[in-house]
Amino acid sequence: MSTNTDIATGIKKYLTIQRKEMINFLKTLVSFETPSKEQDSQKGIFDVLLAKLETIDYETIYMPGKHSGGYLFARPKKRNRKLPLQLLVGHCDTVWPLDTLKKMPLMEEDGKIKGPGVYDMKAGLTQIIFALKTLQDLNLSHNLTPIILINSDEEIGSRESTTIIKRLAKISKRAFVLEPPLGLDGKLKTARKGLGRFTIRAKGKASHAGLDPTKGINAIVELAHQVQKLYAMNDFERGITVNVGMIEGGVSANVIAPESTAVIDVRVFKDSDGNYITEKIKALKPYLKDIELHVEGGIGRPPMEKTVRNQELWKLAKCQGDALGIQLEEATAGGGSDGNTTSQFTATLDGLGTPGDGAHASHEYIIENQLLERTALLTLLLITDS
Repeated sequence: MSTNTDIATGIKKYLTIQRKEMINFLKTLVSFETPSKEQDSQKGIFDVLLAKLETIDYETIYMPGKHSGGYLFARPKKRNRKLPLQLLVGHCDTVWPLDTLKKMPLMEEDGKIKGPGVYDMKAGLTQIIFALKTLQDLNLSHNLTPIILINSDEEIGSRESTTIIKRLAKISKRAFVLEPPLGLDGKLKTARKGLGRFTIRAKGKASHAGLDPTKGINAIVELAHQVQKLYAMNDFERGITVNVGMIEGGVSANVIAPESTAVIDVRVFKDSDGNYITEKIKALKPYLKDIELHVEGGIGRPPMEKTVRNQELWKLAKCQGDALGIQLEEATAGGGSDGNTTSQFTATLDGLGTPGDGAHASHEYIIENQLLERTALLTLLLITDS
């Protein structure tokens, strides 16, 4: 296998032989229900991943979490310590509650594999395992050492695992994130919006709505004014979105509401816009007299921007896609991932998972034959330095 195309052909042939094993492994992962907030639910899937990584000569470290199921780190047992690192990132948690499989069973149908978490992102985890297995079994040389981080809290913001992700990204030359691609044609994600969460609390004064209506200060009315100010901050052309997604307050219909709270979701394309909108939100002033207004929060996941280094990694992927006969396209995602974090420190390419549809939806599925194709793409990327 002397040329890039020859290597690609050899990888595809090997993975075709591995097809049944890959699909069975994916089904095993999906059979473990792993909601983010159920710590104990993650143990079984981590045990399976640890055991599988051991079979391909990877040493593994499992770190339990305080409020999550923890994370798994793996690296080759035999490695040249002088080689730079390349980081593979995935998550095993899903948005689905326990017992979802009873109403949304794992099944193969019309060239699709369906089930909770199959698309987001247990197919991506399968790709990681079998890309590494391909490297080993075909004895494919690579100038960057693959290391793996799989967490169990990505769907709830990666609050516990972000520290280790940052640490690994800082020492890695590049990062590949195995989140699902965008759309049925499987566009790779070369940019993602940054995400922010803000909480606004208004504190007024209670009084009887019938007997003393003028003596109270209505915190709900205050927040109604603040909501209008917040929606005026939307700038769709710049990609700045501000959404008041939750609001609550008051104690009874016959009481002037003494307190009210709103939770705001913010998304931006650029770091500079994140700073801009944070300043605007935190500069909000009370509308009503004698109201106390408290604003908390900030941008939790900075945007993954189309940096020069990220675009170079995209060009590399496009070239490897050509060798496999895949016409890859790039896209920007409105949601965030751990790629937002790695991109702050190293070249990052996201959306390398398997094409399908239904992330967080009841029809979630992957396109079965794309599982092998995208695993081949990942394998080629791992052995290509530039």
